[in-house]
Amino acid sequence: MKTLIVYCSSHGTTEKAVQLVSEWMEGEVLAVDLKRDKITFDVREYDFVIIGGSIHAGSIQGKIKHYIAKHHDELLTKKLGLFLCCWHDGETALEQFDAAFPEEVRKISIANGIFGGEFLVSKMNFIERQIVKKVNGITEDTSNLNMTAIMTFVMKINATIALV
Repeated sequence: MKTLIVYCSSHGTTEKAVQLVSEWMEGEVLAVDLKRDKITFDVREYDFVIIGGSIHAGSIQGKIKHYIAKHHDELLTKKLGLFLCCWHDGETALEQFDAAFPEEVRKISIANGIFGGEFLVSKMNFIERQIVKKVNGITEDTSNLNMTAIMTFVMKINATIALV
């Protein structure tokens, strides 16, 4: 089983989550950061596609939205997993998840994950630090990354892969 993980990581939190998912996944895995990696790949070559990103100013990265729009029809023929790294939990996180991924894609997704998030102030630019301080009152690196949510997500996908 070949799995493609397509993601964007702005400060490294989503990348951490992807590294864990990649380590725990069964089969061959290619992880591609749409923001940094200059890798050519064809989504049609993969059995399972995982798409993930993080929330910044209430929205997922534009490169993720663009990727989904560009490959929409092909994605609807794949086994999908969707995940989001975001600071909030509960209803707010669910609303952000729903806003991040189109309904058609969410409906066919086999596994959905909300992995928590981090404020990596040490990796932010001046403006980002000021916004995070004003909006959230955070002035130093802070994490609520949820390892249990990541593991549950991977276990659900691996169980699906085992059935194939």
